[in-house]
Amino acid sequence: MIKVVLLGAGNVAIHLAKAFDKAKNINLVQRYSLSNTNDGYFDGSIPTTHDISTIYKADIYVIAITDDAISTFSDQLNHIDGLIVHTSGSIPLTVLKNLSRSGVLYPVQTFSKEQEINFDHIPIAIETADEKDMDLLKSLVGSISNKIFEINSLQREKLHLAAVFANNFSNYMFTISREICKVNNIPFDILKPLIYETAKKVQTLNPIQAQTGPAKRNNKEVIEKHLSQLNGEQKEIYNLVTRSIIKKYNQKEK
Repeated sequence: MIKVVLLGAGNVAIHLAKAFDKAKNINLVQRYSLSNTNDGYFDGSIPTTHDISTIYKADIYVIAITDDAISTFSDQLNHIDGLIVHTSGSIPLTVLKNLSRSGVLYPVQTFSKEQEINFDHIPIAIETADEKDMDLLKSLVGSISNKIFEINSLQREKLHLAAVFANNFSNYMFTISREICKVNNIPFDILKPLIYETAKKVQTLNPIQAQTGPAKRNNKEVIEKHLSQLNGEQKEIYNLVTRSIIKKYNQKEK
């Protein structure tokens, strides 16, 4: 049984707690958070502390807090004898250099408190400072997911960048779509099957092959008509993305 202490109370911590709780060989012995915020999302039977000095002894300590707080927070864990890992995609392993045993457990997924997640098929990128700790981390991660990838800090940084384009930026495009629909009294639900199909296609097709639309065809008449209906940032975004798609497909503008 792997004993785990979860450090944090945000979206990632909430879903990791649920995944750890379901795993047969993981014992979530304690969780730590600065305050009672989000307590309602956790199993109330898990011992909780707000005092870093009262953290229980465990095999692995999982830091699931905001990226910019990891370095300062980890400095408070020097007294702990156990493997300490953070869950960030953009922060290198070296941020934990002051700890005797360190690693990374990065779930490549977007998390929201209210949205249930099945960890079984979530890719998890892992890394350890000492190869001796890799088996322990693999054992932990393998208990909640069947998709484990050994990825170093430089690769993970690039992976996180790719994830921002694939998830955060695409979601912002959905936000713009919703705004256009709202202004014109169109239900956003009309677009949901289209959004679903777009995501579904890239599960089996190279995104380059899946691309469609006026920019792919370099249909100037449609592009100009769209631009005439936009202003401000939306127009800039449309123009920039359109030009990029045209360039990608080697269609010269006249």
